[in-house]
Amino acid sequence: MENKKPVTILKIGGNIIDNPTELSQFLSDFSKIEGYKILVHGGGKSATKMAESIGLVPQMIDGRRITDAAMLDVVVMIYAGQINKSIVAQLQANSTNAMGFSGADGNLIQSEKRNHPTINYGFVGDVKKVNTKLLETLLSNGIVPVFCAITHDGKGQLLNTNADTIASELAIALSEVFDVTLNYCFEKSGVLYDAEDDSSVISTINQELYSKLKAEKAIHSGMIPKLDNCFNSLSKGVQKIKIGHHRMLQDKTALYTSIEL
Repeated sequence: MENKKPVTILKIGGNIIDNPTELSQFLSDFSKIEGYKILVHGGGKSATKMAESIGLVPQMIDGRRITDAAMLDVVVMIYAGQINKSIVAQLQANSTNAMGFSGADGNLIQSEKRNHPTINYGFVGDVKKVNTKLLETLLSNGIVPVFCAITHDGKGQLLNTNADTIASELAIALSEVFDVTLNYCFEKSGVLYDAEDDSSVISTINQELYSKLKAEKAIHSGMIPKLDNCFNSLSKGVQKIKIGHHRMLQDKTALYTSIEL
């Protein structure tokens, strides 16, 4: 079997996007990563601010946004428009030939509207299919895809989709063709034993330790769906997953958390 080419998928969270200095440093570090790479970004606080400025009240359940029709308009404008194009422009300034995408572009990520027995999430999508062929073509032609957290259902409807999940589904789909490393970059140094102590990084988490830490409530809230995505990705062929501050991209001494089965 021929050696698969490496590809690095990076997901950045809202707290990096909300801080122009951090974002600028991250995009500089990201630009220095060699070889094939893909960036996935969340939305930060901009969508909430925009919604509030026009009188909408954002609704969240268990850290997940409820997306009604009016809120969908806002997240499409902010995620697929302002944030995505701003990141692409900054990457071009770092000599990285990036192109911004939603899942609808080139039918790259198709989803279906979430069907939950008790909660109506509105226009929220769960990923069903990734167009691996087109992604391969883009990467092999020197394009760095930048994905926002918007997908589509193939019937003309845009859907708000969790960015961690998009990163995970892209990693799973591409692992058939590439040797995939998935990095979740956020404002902390990794998964922490103590949320208040940034030096309490858990260097490696496997499923056994994860179950134990969940039971002890050392890991809770937003970190649970993130880690669930990680273990799902590893079980489906992704090679390596790291969670940490973007320092880990260029600083060999930086702390971070490795996820292992």
